[in-house]
Order: sequence, then C-alpha cells, then structure tokens
Amino acid sequence: MCAFEQFTLRTGRPTRPAGQNHAAYRSDHLSGTNVPPPGRGEADESALLSQLAVMGRGFLASPTRNSVALLGVGLFIVIVAAACGQIRLNNWNQPFYDALSRRDFPQFLVQLGIFGIIAGALLALNVAQRWLVEMLKLKLRQGLVQDLVRNWLVPIRATRIANVDDVGVNPDQRMHEDARRLTELSADLGIGLFQGSILLITFIHVLWGISSGFVFHISGATFAIPGYLVWAAFLYAASASLVSLWVGRSLIDRNAERYEREAQLRFSLVRANEHIDAIAVAGGEAAEVRRIERDLASVLFAMRRLLTGVMNLTWVTAGYGWFTLVAPILAAAPLYFAGTLTFGGLMMASGAFVQVQSSLRWFVDNASTLADWRATLLRVASFRRALLGVDELKECESQIGLIEGAPGQVVLEHLEIASPSGLAKLDPAFVEVKAGERVLIVSPAGIATTELFRALAGLWLRGGGRIARPRDEKMLCIPRNAYLPPGTLREILAYPSPTARFQADAFPHALERLGLESPGTDAGSIPALGPDPARQGTAVFIICPGCHSRAALAPDRSSVGQP
Repeated sequence: MCAFEQFTLRTGRPTRPAGQNHAAYRSDHLSGTNVPPPGRGEADESALLSQLAVMGRGFLASPTRNSVALLGVGLFIVIVAAACGQIRLNNWNQPFYDALSRRDFPQFLVQLGIFGIIAGALLALNVAQRWLVEMLKLKLRQGLVQDLVRNWLVPIRATRIANVDDVGVNPDQRMHEDARRLTELSADLGIGLFQGSILLITFIHVLWGISSGFVFHISGATFAIPGYLVWAAFLYAASASLVSLWVGRSLIDRNAERYEREAQLRFSLVRANEHIDAIAVAGGEAAEVRRIERDLASVLFAMRRLLTGVMNLTWVTAGYGWFTLVAPILAAAPLYFAGTLTFGGLMMASGAFVQVQSSLRWFVDNASTLADWRATLLRVASFRRALLGVDELKECESQIGLIEGAPGQVVLEHLEIASPSGLAKLDPAFVEVKAGERVLIVSPAGIATTELFRALAGLWLRGGGRIARPRDEKMLCIPRNAYLPPGTLREILAYPSPTARFQADAFPHALERLGLESPGTDAGSIPALGPDPARQGTAVFIICPGCHSRAALAPDRSSVGQP
C-alpha cells in the first residue's frame, strides 16, 4: 500500500496582514463570495453613459471596427440620397393633386410617369439600405461576441467570473442571445434615429416655407405665427413622447428580469440534456420535470409583468397613431380654408407634417424597443465590465499569493482559504510537497476542500498566504467533470495545444502508452467525434479492449451505454 503524507484543513480566524484593519479583513474573507469592486455590480450599471462607454471601448478594440465604419459611411450616403428622394416625392404631391382637382388628364399621366421614376429610385435605395443594415448587424455581432468570448476565456477568468454574483450566472446567454439582441436593436434604433433626424431637418424647411406667413384672426385681433405647422408638429410629438416616457419607464427592468429568467430556464434544459443518462438511471425524470416547470413558471410570471407594461404603453402609442391619420389635415386646415393653400398644397403640407412629426415621434414609436435595448445593454455591459474587473481586488482585500518556486515541488505557506462556509487554514502552516510524494488532505464536513484545490490550480484567490508552484513546469489538474472538446482524435489528444505542436508519431505513441493502440490506425484519420465527445469518450474505456479502434473511439451515439 502506498504511504501518504497527511495534512489537515481546519477552521480558523484570519491572520491580519501588516497595515490592514483586522475587522475589515475578516468581513471580506468570511463573505466567501467573489464580489466585484464597488460600481461593478449589475445594480450599479444603471448609468447609460457608463454602459455606452464600456461598450464603446470594446468596439474601438474590435477588429471589425473598420468594416463597421465603411458600412456606416455607405448608410450615410444612402440615407441622405433617400431623404432627397422623399423631398422630391413630397413636392410631387402638389402638381399631382392640382391636376386631379382641375381634371387635367394629360398632366395626370405626366405626373404618374414622374412618380414611377421617383418610386423606382427610392426602391433601389431601400434595397441597398436593407443590405447595408443587415451587414452592419453581422459585423457588430461578430465584433461583440469575439470580444466577449476572448475576454471570458482569458486563463482562469471564466471560473472566477462564475462566482461574481448574478453577473456570472449563465454567461452563455449574455454572449449569445443578449449580444445578438443588442447588436440588432442597436443597428435598427441607431439607423432609425439618424434617418429620422435627416428627414426632420429636410422637411422642417418645407413646412416652414408653407406656413411662414400664417396669420390668426380672433375677434378682430390678428396674430402672426411664423412656421405655424412646424410648432404644431413639435407640440404634438412632444406630448406623445412625454406620455410614452412616463408610461413605459418600467419596461427596462421588466425586460431585464425576463431575460434573466429565460436564461435560467435554458440552463435547466441544457443541464438536464447533458445529464440525461444519469437522470434516467436514477429515475429522476419526474423531479426534473418539476424543476423545469418551476423555472418555466418563473419565466411566464416575468412575461405577464412585461405584458402588462406593454399593454399600458400600447394605449398611448396606438392612440397617437390613430390620431395621426387626421392630425396633419387638422393642422393645415386653417391655411386651406383661409385660401392660402390649394388642394395640392394641402396634401403637400400634410405629407411634410407627417414626416416631421414621425421623426419627432421616434421615441414614441420605439418606446418598447428602447426599453428592450436598455435591458440588453445593461446585461451585456455589466458582463463585459465584470470580465475586465474580475481580476482586480479591493484595496482592503487580501488574496492568496501565487509565486514561482523551486522546480519539482509545491510549497504552501500560511495558507488560508476564505469560502462561503467560513475561513479554513492548513495545518501545519508550512507544507512542502515534492515530486513523487503522495499527500492526503483531511477535513471536517463543510470545510472549504473544493476551494483549496481551486487555489492550488490558481482559480481561487480569496484568502491569505502563499502558494509556490514549480518554476518552468506544468501542473496537471484533473477536474471533477471530464471534458473532451469536439474534433478529431488528434485534436483531442493535443488539447489544449494545437496539433502542429507535436510530431506525427507522438499521437500513436500516446495511444500505445494507454493500451489503446490498434494496428494500421492513424490517430489523425479517425473521424471527428460528435457534439458530446465526453460521452463518447466513456465508451472508449468500456468497449475498446478487443474491439476495432475506429469503432471504439467514434461509436454511434445510440450505442453509448448499451451492453
């Protein structure tokens, strides 16, 4: 029997580092959670400018920024050209409707031909704008997801972010669905706002010119209101925007709550699928159904809360939308009945009024979408900020020191582990483990054994003391749950290094050392394993002896676990 050197993990009080307040140090350690520094929590991410700054820095560092800039220039040109076409189309209203009022059939045909030319040009511009918008969404998503994934998979950072309150829960949802929603909504809202601004600038000039000399006559008194239609459009849109802001202000939090609960439901479904064999063996299907239904009920509750807010907002947006059908005519009617406008001029003024107030009502029309965008921005920006700040600790907070020591040994000095269960100390205070030695660590139930091994791997820094790991040597740490990446057998054997790092004969030699060799089989020629290679890898050790290597290493999924 092999001899083990035994060490004990005990509960204890923290050792106060020099110059540090003892009470503060203990409270930090006994909290046992990897809480980010102040201002990095999701609750503190409410400042819109702060969130935009976080995402802006990520965009500037993205390799897709040049492509996004070129697409932006193309969109600017197309939108300005389309605005000019809209102006020309609005001006076409007056001669067309005047021809109708005069029953001038030849002029009517001429105006129809002009309309065909204008509409054809606008159609081409609309198609070009659509292509540019979709390409912009694609590039924005590429840059954002690459930035999040690369920051997330910085060595050791992913496991640390998992302990950062709610920000580290279900990061896949934030990098996949939330990032997709954020890029698509940002593109649609940004382009819509810019296009509305261009139309506003161009059509205000038209409206001002039509109503520049408007005069009210009330009880013998005369009141001149230059640009009357412009002011009417501003007042109408401002009232709609203020009411929409007041009614829809709660949708941001309700959308964020829904996305959080959707992520939890998705996690439960994925987790059940990953452990379906264990669930089936234990007969736990009914328990899993109850757990998933609880998560589903939570999602449905959040959706009902969101539905209530959306319905309240719809009363405002739909109500103003219906009134918009007659608002331009009502606003321009005084000019028409005063003889200032012809019927064609009335229709031209009505069209310009609609364009101006539509641009000014951009917030009203997009109030629900803006709330959705703010919710996704909150989740993605807080996640990115947590990724960049997870490696930082508070000034008053101590951490386990990881240093390089002598080759061939691991040294633990005054090691203290802070965890949710309290503070644990290694006894004796100085431990030296040399290569080839076997060590047994014992501890009472509930003591931070898991955090101890995470600290040895460099994944848990909450605590005190030092860990000296061998210089210029690698430590192999075996996780509790095995992981095999999708790919060929050659890629799996080389993981996490690239296959080019090893010579061709290194792969069959590795298989031979494990007793998995098969005559005439090349490790690189074995086809790729499926989406769940860890499961298929289990079949390797069960059925490989005496079997053909190709069948054993890449078994059919239906055969896994079968006798």
